[in-house]
Amino acid sequence: MYSISEASKVLGVNPHTLRYYEKEGIIIPDRSSAGARRYTDSHIKWLNFVMKLRETQMPISVIKKYTKLYLEGPQTTQDRLMLLENHQKNIQEQVQVLLSTNEMLSKKIDAYKRLVDEKKKGV
Repeated sequence: MYSISEASKVLGVNPHTLRYYEKEGIIIPDRSSAGARRYTDSHIKWLNFVMKLRETQMPISVIKKYTKLYLEGPQTTQDRLMLLENHQKNIQEQVQVLLSTNEMLSKKIDAYKRLVDEKKKGV
């Protein structure tokens, strides 16, 4: 079991982020007899997944929807699958935009390097 400060260190986030995810219903930590939040390895695994979804620009509203579907049980498997497939499609589109932008930047950088080299040579 992890305290909120231990869990935040393991996950590389601040405790406020974990409280926010709890407020949004994305995570429901266990509680000690004194009421302190306690996170299990299962919570940590779930939060790692959630943070990867956030890193890939999945909106909190969609993560909340996915969480709700997961908590409803196995009858929502098809809905969860569709949600993740849609997100993967979005990621693939993002990758294509990044690759295209990177190619454009490489060309621009090469052009500037040529200009700098020409100036150095006094052309």
